Amino acid sequence: MLTRLYQWMLAKAAHRHAERWLFAFSFMESSFFPIPPHPLLGLMCLARPERALRFGVICTLASVLGGLLGYAIGYFLYETVGQQLLAALGLAAKFPVAACYLREFGAEIILIKGATPIPFKLITITAGFIGLPLFTFIWASILSRAFQFMAVGFLFWKFGRPIKAFIEKYLALLSGLFLVLIVGGFIAASMLTGGPGKSDSCSAATMATVR
Repeated sequence: MLTRLYQWMLAKAAHRHAERWLFAFSFMESSFFPIPPHPLLGLMCLARPERALRFGVICTLASVLGGLLGYAIGYFLYETVGQQLLAALGLAAKFPVAACYLREFGAEIILIKGATPIPFKLITITAGFIGLPLFTFIWASILSRAFQFMAVGFLFWKFGRPIKAFIEKYLALLSGLFLVLIVGGFIAASMLTGGPGKSDSCSAATMATVR
């Protein structure tokens, strides 16, 4: 199911409305869509390096706006929608400690976790649930998502065709490095769910789910 969804998503890179699809996937991924927009962003940047910075801006804006939807789900609809959504995405077990860490560290968690491959939707829904100040949520989300998406856009915009040729030449190696980054992201996520080194104040994370 996810494989077919992934292939369907990547096919949109060649669509005449590719930028609209990029916006849509970036928006949805921040609140409920299971697949991140990075593969689509990468393909579009490879095809049009001169527009890569524009693509990064689209991803950043759409992701922050989608994050506001996730925040609203957590704040207004957690009992009726948020719980079921997190369960469907396999994130329910991560929610209690995510809530605890967001309460304790606030914007720092968004800045760190929002710029890693772990699901941003977990952060957005949880931030809404705990009532994190909206202004804090917005500026931290802008910085974390801009760092992630604009970095890709800037590299392609700055180096253009040469970086495309480099990526095509070393695609296998870069794919392996990207996999390492994803694994590292999920290791960070596992730490967020209660692994070694977590904050003492979050040791009873299940108690953190009460607003």
